[in-house]
Amino acid sequence: MSSLTNVSSTTIAFYIHHHGSGHIMRAITIAGAIKGYPICFLGSNLQAYREMIPDAVECITLPMDLPGDNETVLPEQQLSALHYSPLGVAGIRDRAALLTSIFQRNYPMLLVVDVSVEIALLARLAGIPSVVMRQHGNRTDLPHRLAYESAALLLAPFSSDLAPPTDEEWVKNKTVFAGGFSRFSQHQQIHPGAEKPNAIAVLIGQGGTSINSDFIHFIAASCRDYTFHIIGHITPAEGKNRDNIIWHGAVADPFSLLSLCSIVIGNAGHNTVMEMADLNKRFICIPEERPFEEQQQKAGLLAKNGFARVVQPADWTRINWQDELAASAMLHPNWSGVTAVDALQQMANAITGLADQYFNN
Repeated sequence: MSSLTNVSSTTIAFYIHHHGSGHIMRAITIAGAIKGYPICFLGSNLQAYREMIPDAVECITLPMDLPGDNETVLPEQQLSALHYSPLGVAGIRDRAALLTSIFQRNYPMLLVVDVSVEIALLARLAGIPSVVMRQHGNRTDLPHRLAYESAALLLAPFSSDLAPPTDEEWVKNKTVFAGGFSRFSQHQQIHPGAEKPNAIAVLIGQGGTSINSDFIHFIAASCRDYTFHIIGHITPAEGKNRDNIIWHGAVADPFSLLSLCSIVIGNAGHNTVMEMADLNKRFICIPEERPFEEQQQKAGLLAKNGFARVVQPADWTRINWQDELAASAMLHPNWSGVTAVDALQQMANAITGLADQYFNN
């Protein structure tokens, strides 16, 4: 993977945070909708997804921003204007030097930041216009305010109906609410007759989850008339096999499997929520602990709008799962408006329109 050189037209670059798979999958999807621009990805964990990234996309691997094993981190004072800025970390010096050299060599450039306050501010200090991706959560703190102010545009991969209730008016006005999308956005709707009433899907995310093998065995033991289809990276507990648990592992395209399940249990990660919307599924949401209470806020919005039932991680051993599944089965889901058929094109248009406004007029 080489760095970009001698680019004559406007480059659209994506800075991609390395935590979980959601940021990289979103970048891949949006990049696929952008036509006529050279595109590059900047991130610390791109190699793990290289086979999924289109060949036309240039990938530049950034050093990790964590201290090395034998590295001495300097004493520091907490900053109110930044989230993460340790002193003396070589990886941070190296990635800042690499990024600013990329900004210099490949100007004109528009940077899509998904997500990092510090990268958004570094781009602004280097004179690079940016688009900052919106996330849920209580993001009214000073670092987020500075990042949002520094951006030329804010882009939300969700509808205005799911806008964080903490949004100030100027943040809303600066945001393009494109609507949601998922890998199932282009699939046909699931036919209601395809579902098996006693088939339950359990989705295991990659960003850290309380849905572990103990949870799965607990709910399967509590609800023996149901079959639980486990989708994702998880190791079954030894010596605890049950006839009503099917371990599918990681499934490249779980559309058909999810089509058979009447209820889905999963976390409140952005991609999972948008997949449930596109599939119009009955959803039991278990919000995980995330920075700025991102999943808790999103789960609250889902419950408020009638899109999902919510179970807190601390409560999964306390509730009656037979009653919970029966209550979920009675729901008639209507996720209309959460995703949009033209969401990807709206996002691509917002990004390329801004690039044209700055560099191609």
